[in-house]
Amino acid sequence: MKLLNRKLILGYIYRRTNLIAMPSIFTKIVNGEIPCYKVAETTKFLAFLDVNPNVKGHTLCIPKKEVDKLFDLDEETYNGLMLFSRKVAIAIKKTINCKRVGMSIIGLEVPHAHVHLIPLNSMEDARFIKKENLKKEDLELVAKSIRSNF
Repeated sequence: MKLLNRKLILGYIYRRTNLIAMPSIFTKIVNGEIPCYKVAETTKFLAFLDVNPNVKGHTLCIPKKEVDKLFDLDEETYNGLMLFSRKVAIAIKKTINCKRVGMSIIGLEVPHAHVHLIPLNSMEDARFIKKENLKKEDLELVAKSIRSNF
């Protein structure tokens, strides 16, 4: 995991200093270069499980078009991402036993606009401090279950 974080940081530095144009890790996921636990997909958007989740069911929603900052998205893409995220959140709520599904938009770790959808039972679930360790089989099962409710 440390190597992956190093690559993310180096990619971010290179992109920010214009030394090279390197696609984000999310663009690599969209292009099929890196596997993911896909939850939902349309022609313009993709939702997949966070592999370092706060809690079981923590999902990321992204536009397939790489834009660094959420508020730099064109209006149509921004609104489309919110509608897509809403549908994914409804599917998560049907799948994961939680009080509600929270949304968090931070945008510092990966230079690709994205929305975190997090099943919440307490405020601790939204803090990005405690992480859940899930096995590959668990992630596959959760992704399949959410997909079936999408």
